[in-house]
Amino acid sequence: MGDAFIRHVELLGYEKRFFPSQHYVYMFLVKWNDLSEKLVYRRFTEIYEFHKALKEMFPIESGDISAESRIIPHLPAPKWFDGQRSTQSRQGTLAEYCYTLVNLPHKISRCLHVVSFFKVRPDDMNPVTDSQIKKPEVFLLPKDAKKNTSDITGPIVLQTYRAIADYEKSSKSEMALKAGDMVDVVEKSVTGWWFCQLKNKRGWVPAAYLEPMDGPDESEEQEPNYAGEQYVVQKSYTAVEEDELTLKEGDTIEVIHKLLDGWWVIRKDETTGYYPSMYLQKSGEVNTPEKSELRNRTIPPRRSTIRNVKSIHKQRRKQISQETYRRNSRKYIQNQRNMKGNLQNKASIISEKNEQEENKSKAQPAVPPRPSKDLILNRCTESTRRKIM
Repeated sequence: MGDAFIRHVELLGYEKRFFPSQHYVYMFLVKWNDLSEKLVYRRFTEIYEFHKALKEMFPIESGDISAESRIIPHLPAPKWFDGQRSTQSRQGTLAEYCYTLVNLPHKISRCLHVVSFFKVRPDDMNPVTDSQIKKPEVFLLPKDAKKNTSDITGPIVLQTYRAIADYEKSSKSEMALKAGDMVDVVEKSVTGWWFCQLKNKRGWVPAAYLEPMDGPDESEEQEPNYAGEQYVVQKSYTAVEEDELTLKEGDTIEVIHKLLDGWWVIRKDETTGYYPSMYLQKSGEVNTPEKSELRNRTIPPRRSTIRNVKSIHKQRRKQISQETYRRNSRKYIQNQRNMKGNLQNKASIISEKNEQEENKSKAQPAVPPRPSKDLILNRCTESTRRKIM
């Protein structure tokens, strides 16, 4: 059999997920030339990045040279926050896009870029979840929705952030900023890179360069979890700042605070410090090519390393000191040890008490007093009486 290619892509609907943060993914049923059918999940930002790369690969068919030569379908840019309303309203256009895509000439529809994008990933079969967070909500596309391919869209309010300093991009996928620029955040990645838009420009921006308009604090940042989650270091890193940690690939650590800028507070034994989240993987999770490729990206800068920071807020952004992390972490570990020690002592006392009770000699019956001579003479037999005579 020849190379694999896609016969049909059908949009089934979308899922609302809550881990690692609330987001939406589209569900596609991909039918292959070997008659197999696979279910895959993709974010809209992923689809749009795929679309842009496809246009660069085929400039004639994308209409870059001549608009009349365009055969690659249009796809609206992520102009709105990826909320439920925009996710739902884009389904018609997305379904039409997929139908047109797989019916393009074979050099496009069967190229490696298209085939690779719709191949099943490990996360498609086993999505990353957290048992303590509610399960994803599924929204299936109505059967007659394909008849109406027009988008019914409306403006959705995005979270607006302000650049606190100039930022020069280092790759095509990033976006340069000037201090004071107001950007709309489309997607927040746990790596510390946020997908933003500024007028007609879009790209990834380090979260450390952005501050919310309504206040310096990030309400989305969860509280520290001093119990810690076990992670494995996937890529070594040498500390640059005093409050960072130097670790080697394969080290096992505990994450105690997940911060939005991509620098998590971790604990190694009783030592705490910052470490790039993109170099960590939760213990037990399977590594994927996508995760490995992500680790080859540049580490986002930390807020403390940015020069000429100009904030509009009088109050500085709330930040827990590393000494506080260390003190609370050691206190938690000591409390756990004390609790464990108390349980062991209690168990030991109970065991010792049980052992004492088991080994305790049973009470001996009282020895009856010897009967008197008169009693023997009156009550015993002749043989017994002779013995005392």
